Amino acid sequence: MAKRTAIIDIGSNSARLVIFEKTSHYGFHLICEQKSKVRIGEGAYAKEGYLQPIGIKRAFLTLKAFLYTIKKYEAHKTLCVATSAIRDAPNGKIFVDWIYQELGLPIKIIDGQKEAKYGAISASNLLPIDEGISIDIGGGSSDMALLKQGQIIETYSLNLGTVRLKELFFDHEKDNPYAREEAKAYIKNELQNLPSTFRHALAIGIGGTARTLSKGIMKLSSYPLDKLHAFSYSIETYHKYLHAIPLSSMKDLKQFSLKKNRYDTIREGTLIFNQILSHIGAKRVMCSSVGVREGVFLEHLLKEDRLKFPDQINPSVASILDRFKPLVWSEKKRKNRLKIASELYEVLTPVIECEQNYKKKNYVGHYNFPT
Repeated sequence: MAKRTAIIDIGSNSARLVIFEKTSHYGFHLICEQKSKVRIGEGAYAKEGYLQPIGIKRAFLTLKAFLYTIKKYEAHKTLCVATSAIRDAPNGKIFVDWIYQELGLPIKIIDGQKEAKYGAISASNLLPIDEGISIDIGGGSSDMALLKQGQIIETYSLNLGTVRLKELFFDHEKDNPYAREEAKAYIKNELQNLPSTFRHALAIGIGGTARTLSKGIMKLSSYPLDKLHAFSYSIETYHKYLHAIPLSSMKDLKQFSLKKNRYDTIREGTLIFNQILSHIGAKRVMCSSVGVREGVFLEHLLKEDRLKFPDQINPSVASILDRFKPLVWSEKKRKNRLKIASELYEVLTPVIECEQNYKKKNYVGHYNFPT
């Protein structure tokens, strides 16, 4: 596989670029990440799915800028995928052909099943989970995968997306006082298509809606770590919070500790998320900071390993050891290292709720800390 691989993900709401650098067979790390709120699907769902000029122009300029970045980082391979808005658009193929002609960038349009699979590949490899249901709410679709024993059992794509719902029901909400109820009925009707096997207590939240809600809950709960990946919360504990957001006005969204750049679609996204959580019987949500882009990369990296890292491999540790070779420590440096480790242990004990007996020398002294 190429040493540096660039992945572009063109969603209905945002376009994202990531560049990964391989350090060894299983080691890799992120060296660049960019995002642009392209909204290529803007205006499409109200006009029979056709991509509109305003979204097409933004997408063109963003992709042109991404290609400049890719050239600057000297990436050896570029993979670009497009999801719901482009695959649903009658003129989506025309857009893809035009981009290739103008920019030389080949775009692969993936279906909802593949989109769900990519999200599940990244979650199953890069989160501390063996099973659950991944939920990736995008602008045009919600893509889900059922995981058991670390394997992807089933995938499904629903025609439920934030931009889709916004344009179909909420852009003219003032003229329709029943818009919210009609949207809920639309969601429930679409959920009837979900296979009955999609039932699990753990929901794995992928994508902008899930991340935005998790960040809001982290702030409200005074969560001590600034780390979104693998953050989890009880749905029952935050039931009131989650169900208040879709009922809020745009002006009052600030009370929920949400980022302003998500105000335009977070009510629609939360409405979809709540309905899905209820339908699958979820009790807890774990947030994932990885998704389709990482899934595309891992599909190529792990193609000889049945899309799973071997049990003894931790890609993060592998990358760190690849880049920062361990040094031989003198006795003085070893003691200083243990002192620092003990001080960190004291500070973090209340957060990680670890037992005090792990501080004993027979535990700390024999742990081989990476340097």
